[in-house]
Amino acid sequence: MRASIGARQALTSPPEMLEFESPSTRLELYREVARLSEMESGQAAQALVLFPISQSGELVAAPGFEARTDLLQSPDAGAPLQLSFDGRAGERWPEDRRESLQGLSEREAAELVARTLLAHWKINPAGVVQVDRASGAPYAAAYVDGILRINPAFLYMAAAYGPASQAGAVQ
Repeated sequence: MRASIGARQALTSPPEMLEFESPSTRLELYREVARLSEMESGQAAQALVLFPISQSGELVAAPGFEARTDLLQSPDAGAPLQLSFDGRAGERWPEDRRESLQGLSEREAAELVARTLLAHWKINPAGVVQVDRASGAPYAAAYVDGILRINPAFLYMAAAYGPASQAGAVQ
């Protein structure tokens, strides 16, 4: 993958392509996604947005997050948010640990990112939230009708920001 690849193109590529990119390339892609999330925040999702959510019957871009947000640091500390990773849509979350996901499996990383995003978006569902794997999707994560679909390529971007990259991330 070339260093000139953009975040949107990286999301529609197989996640394995990002897994083997350098941490600095993945961190730059994560920063781009964060910047775009802030720019798109609150827009009607008529055009393609990176984080579409349903809100009051409308599809809008979710509230953005800053580039220094560590999405693998779940803020809810075990709050009663119930997530299901059953893979109803057919794509199963891999359970093998990956170095480029800070030693987590995709499923574990997806759980942390799901909890962080839902808390940031102030989504407090009454029931279980289904978390589906959406590889190749043109968005990073989408929450519609109680289903959170996360693009696994986004997990590899989000994992670039964390303990290993803290020194390089401080500006």
